[in-house]
Amino acid sequence: MKRVFAIAALATSAAALAAPANAQLVEEVRLGVMQHNICVIDCKNADKEDGPNVEGEVVFASPDLFRYILAPRPYIVASYNTAGNTNFGGVGLLWNWDFAQGWSLEPSLGYVIHDGSNESPFPQGDPRSDAFARDNVYFGSDDLFRTGLALNKDLGPNWGLQLQYEHLSHGQILGNGRNQGIDNVGVRAYWRFGE
Repeated sequence: MKRVFAIAALATSAAALAAPANAQLVEEVRLGVMQHNICVIDCKNADKEDGPNVEGEVVFASPDLFRYILAPRPYIVASYNTAGNTNFGGVGLLWNWDFAQGWSLEPSLGYVIHDGSNESPFPQGDPRSDAFARDNVYFGSDDLFRTGLALNKDLGPNWGLQLQYEHLSHGQILGNGRNQGIDNVGVRAYWRFGE
């Protein structure tokens, strides 16, 4: 958990230094419930772990420097699993593209750390290892990418709802070996400041 706080402090400091002097630092806060480890394409691990995750996110103003990469906004995210399974926290960037009045798409890319399992604590061949593998996703690395896509609907001048999909995996870049990863989907409410 110390690493989560260190990442949050670093992200907040970087956003504060990079944001324009006249801009509001925090633009948006989000809170919602995500269904943990759903079946999307590869479903062989979707029966492992369960329970909804309560997820909160703070979105910052896009720093002037980011205008060269389509002005993404930095974020900090924390996700708590209510069934005692994998929790995670991290930072990243998100882009927001309006496509109709009150509607937008929001792709995102980030980095998270988690408290789930990377491998079995039991030696191969031990019956406890098989039992452990049936109930736990093996992430293969403490460090994971978080990719996501959200569909946002403004319901008022300052608030709205979003349907959020996120995938966590090390992608054989942040780790090697096991890379089962997870997919989560859910609904989050957002509140925008200063509009």
